[in-house]
Amino acid sequence: MSELKLRIIVGLLLAVLAVGLIWAGGYVFALSAAVIAALIFREWRHLTGASLGWIIAGFFYALLPVLALTSLRLQPNGLWLVSWIVAVTAATDIGAFFSGRLIGGAKICPALSPKKTWSGLIGGMIAAAITAYFITDFGQLPFVMKVAGAPMAVVAQAGDFFESWLKRRANVKDSGNLLPGHGGIMDRVDGLLPVALLTDILIKIGAFL
Repeated sequence: MSELKLRIIVGLLLAVLAVGLIWAGGYVFALSAAVIAALIFREWRHLTGASLGWIIAGFFYALLPVLALTSLRLQPNGLWLVSWIVAVTAATDIGAFFSGRLIGGAKICPALSPKKTWSGLIGGMIAAAITAYFITDFGQLPFVMKVAGAPMAVVAQAGDFFESWLKRRANVKDSGNLLPGHGGIMDRVDGLLPVALLTDILIKIGAFL
């Protein structure tokens, strides 16, 4: 089986699993989120080493976004809030991948991620904007979330670049090997984590009304 086919199959399985966990909510979602946080922290340790400062940073890196997702899922419209976060992040990745492949062009930061282009970022922003608009409308979420997709795509890409920097620093290709064709957990959620945390903060301070 080719790496691309394996990547697609595992990606689809992960998508189905994510939908099921989000839909289930409650203790199932919370327990799954805790497991994911532990796996993220494990991979962080693998990338950064045993320095106390890095351990503390990794603890918050893994914990805060997962707490944010769990807190949002507990809200009355939590199903759609978490779906919005996951879908916008996924749309960013998909839009960036295809537009980057089709258009190519100048790289954003080849020293960190040699494949990421400005055309990919723009494509990811467009895909995220469209996704955010329709999920907000369908899920009756706060109006501002209709137009927050494109900015969140930039946040997701920033998270991706941060993890790329960690991997460059550790001189490794992937954060782990848990997911065939995808690498580690951090390789899949690097963009999701900052989007989840920022969305939760904006909702709590009343910016998403």
